[in-house]
Amino acid sequence: MLKAHFVMFASYNKWANARLYRMSGALPQEAYRRNVGAYFGSLHGTLNHLLTADRIWMRRLTGSGDHPNELNAIVCDELQSLHTARETEDERIVTFVETLEEAQFERQCDYRTLNGTPQKQPIGEILAHLFNHQTHHRAQAHTILTLLGVEPDPLDLLLMLRTRDVVS
Repeated sequence: MLKAHFVMFASYNKWANARLYRMSGALPQEAYRRNVGAYFGSLHGTLNHLLTADRIWMRRLTGSGDHPNELNAIVCDELQSLHTARETEDERIVTFVETLEEAQFERQCDYRTLNGTPQKQPIGEILAHLFNHQTHHRAQAHTILTLLGVEPDPLDLLLMLRTRDVVS
């Protein structure tokens, strides 16, 4: 049951990020990089943070993969390279979740926070945080688009669920 739940969220995460990047790509460079007072300043800063955090968590979960050691790191300076990196990371997350067995969601994962504090949590709890964190900051990015004068497309989970099987 947990596996189906997290597979759905991994799929949603990938879908919502693709929509968000499509909208971001339509902005002029100045608007994309404008500091609008959001937690990570600009849309560029927010999108970089999302990738940074996912890479940190995936490294903790898998033991492999590059990641910066700061949550406000600029992983990619250009939107196109950031978009490519995002697509790669989203596919990595989908694959990771799809390959887990049901019992593995309860398995404890030992890791250290960025300041070195040891932690231990079930993989399911970590994935719940990862997907919730994505939704939280995508909402900030959605608001930034609105502040920049764009009427952003909806990112609702139910919209993806209603339309995912509607393929011509």
